[in-house]
Amino acid sequence: MTHVEDELSSQPECWIRAASEAARHGGALPAPGERVAIVGCGTSYFMAQAVAALRESAGQGETDAFAASEFPHGRSYDRVVALTRSGTTTEVLDLLGRLKGRARTTAITADPDTPVMAAADVVVVLDFADERSVVQTRFATTALTLLRAHLGLHTDAVVDDARTALATPLPEGLVACTQFTFLGRGWTVGLANEAGLKMREASLAWTEAYPAMEYRHGPISITTRGTAAWMLGEAPEGLPEQVRATGGLWVADGLDPLAGLVRAQRLAVAVAAARGLDPDRPRHLTRSVILAP
Repeated sequence: MTHVEDELSSQPECWIRAASEAARHGGALPAPGERVAIVGCGTSYFMAQAVAALRESAGQGETDAFAASEFPHGRSYDRVVALTRSGTTTEVLDLLGRLKGRARTTAITADPDTPVMAAADVVVVLDFADERSVVQTRFATTALTLLRAHLGLHTDAVVDDARTALATPLPEGLVACTQFTFLGRGWTVGLANEAGLKMREASLAWTEAYPAMEYRHGPISITTRGTAAWMLGEAPEGLPEQVRATGGLWVADGLDPLAGLVRAQRLAVAVAAARGLDPDRPRHLTRSVILAP
């Protein structure tokens, strides 16, 4: 078993622990009414997109998500939350340094022995969700679960769905597809972006991701026999029928969307195996992007 397979399989247990610790970390996480920005790079940026949409739709306050390198320094925020598995990513550390004294900062990380511990005002360490694999799975979803629980939006059913996602076979013919499009709505747009990234990282697959309602505005033109459209969350009316009419494979599982992401992670590993690739050693990637001064 690869590291990434082992780590993605442990997600239900990680989520249970994160949810149980959410109250203990409450003082470090955004309070209702705060104006908040959530930042990250790569996978962490897509988790930031999901959390920002969840928090704002829950009425907790205006919430934006940015890639750390694209933070708008002309805006003011009560708190900036940085998601960083490694605690060493250059863009995140640079941003936290620039925000010192301007906004309260919280970092959520997996490694307590890294520079982010001093860079942020307060740090939440999820070391039980750390990973050996370059390809992120459990840290990202565990950080999201912590914040989801903090918002009162996590339930035991999410964990049950994750176990179902790990035990249920992937749809017939899916691994053999040549192109994959992931779709989301609201908070699941970030999950769709992350699912696409997992496929590209682990299996070098041709993948795209869109808000589901945007799929009709051009991207559906690539859909045909041998391609797949995977919906994370509830689909817009009529879209499944339109995809099937193209000859493409429509995928929807009825699970909590975060559990649906777990299935997409499994797909990435399965496609990598079918193509003779090692998902623990993705091409041109390292565990953390550290830029020279």
